[in-house]
Amino acid sequence: MRKAVILAGGTGSRLSPITRIINKHLLPVGQYPMIYWSIFKAKEVGIREILILTSREHLSSFIELLGEGKEFGVCLKFATQEQASGIADALSLAKDFVGDEKFLVLLGDNLFEDKLTPFVQQFMKQKQGAFILLKEVAEPKRYGVALINEETKKVTKLLEKPNIEEPAYCVTGIYMYDKSVFSYIERITPSKRGELEITDVNNFYVNEEKMGYDILDNWWIDAGTHDSLFKANCFVFSKKEDVRRAL
Repeated sequence: MRKAVILAGGTGSRLSPITRIINKHLLPVGQYPMIYWSIFKAKEVGIREILILTSREHLSSFIELLGEGKEFGVCLKFATQEQASGIADALSLAKDFVGDEKFLVLLGDNLFEDKLTPFVQQFMKQKQGAFILLKEVAEPKRYGVALINEETKKVTKLLEKPNIEEPAYCVTGIYMYDKSVFSYIERITPSKRGELEITDVNNFYVNEEKMGYDILDNWWIDAGTHDSLFKANCFVFSKKEDVRRAL
């Protein structure tokens, strides 16, 4: 796998008021801006070509901070999503960058401890399809959730923010796709939120039994709220030496 797409757009409304003037992916987590961690994770698995998708109003800030990626030993490219119309809409902009290759997608506000290498290796063994990483959470109604058949070890359905009270497996912001993802995006319609939902795209793969999955063993957090951003900082600083060795 040679390419990755990092999604760093959105309004960041849950982190207001600071996100009125700065993109949330540029906020500090540990000693680095949040966006650095996704770049580190992509590089960790040998990826050197990375497309960062953000909003037009914040594009210049990303370019000023990251440049062409030389500091990281990668090649960075940028594209803009004109309005926050969902993850799938943003991902559609990566079609020309990806071409016919399998690729990694990371949500820039998802931070996690596990190394991606074994999961990428699993996905590359699939002839086609997609691969998602899951994490058990106590409040599944905040996330997209995967229903799993424990006997067959297959994902049977993906639900967007379901009304489920008991712990369940959420879909983290770590995805791997083949090129057919773009044709699926073209087939979906906006949800009640007015967005093109990545859950709808992923269900195409589930229905065709082409969706692989695994479960993260270690720490993961969606750092999109004040509370979770604080927790992400606490984790990184508590693991400072481990983090340095991982870079």
